[in-house]
Amino acid sequence: MTHATVTTDTVSPTPAASVLPHEAAHFGKLAAAWWDPTGSSAMLHRLNPVRLAYIRAAVDRQWDLDDAGFAPLAGKGALDMGCGAGLLAEPLARLGATVTAVDAAAESVAVARAHAARRGLSIDYRAGGVEAIAGEAFDLVCSMEVVEHVADPGAFVRALATAVAPGGLLVMSTPNRTWLSRVALVEGAERVGAIPAGTHDWDRFLTPDELSAMLVDAGMRVVDVTGLTLGTTGFALGASTALDYFVTAVRA
Repeated sequence: MTHATVTTDTVSPTPAASVLPHEAAHFGKLAAAWWDPTGSSAMLHRLNPVRLAYIRAAVDRQWDLDDAGFAPLAGKGALDMGCGAGLLAEPLARLGATVTAVDAAAESVAVARAHAARRGLSIDYRAGGVEAIAGEAFDLVCSMEVVEHVADPGAFVRALATAVAPGGLLVMSTPNRTWLSRVALVEGAERVGAIPAGTHDWDRFLTPDELSAMLVDAGMRVVDVTGLTLGTTGFALGASTALDYFVTAVRA
């Protein structure tokens, strides 16, 4: 078991090579409405239960746990890299993990700290890039819809892999670079306001093969790739990776 020390002290953002300033500024402007399920982050609220289901299944498989247990991450350290205002970090804490959560937008981190404090959750929030956890290791490393927003995806993946403790898990998700993601996420969802305009740069999306190759180069072994689909009833896990997908990896 490996985890970082929990603290709620304010951490000032420091320049980080992994961070694209315009990306941090874009998401920082959305921070105040992050927890509003009908606001600019409404799609994330609808996506979050699917994320949690995927992570929970990966955790149960990795450590051979009872899938009906309430605290499968008890005694384990978890990292949420690119945490926004804490939509994933808070459930991870409720599942028993000691959570460290990092985001490039200081405004989002401030909102995340305040929200967690109101709910009595102790989460180590930090403003910055992946450099903020250099030298630390975690049993579970999560980074959801983040790799497409960083300066150097390969270097980012290597840093995440380095943060995975022996016997631990790395779980990522990201949009695929396909005609469907261009039509649905960029030309569709952003145009109608379902996603804030300027959130996505389709050219920076990664295919499953590209992300898997980065993980292998970082010393990881990909053990699962599952698609994220969007139908009339909402988001669901499925075989098609054409829109978006999840990847689970372990140390090779």
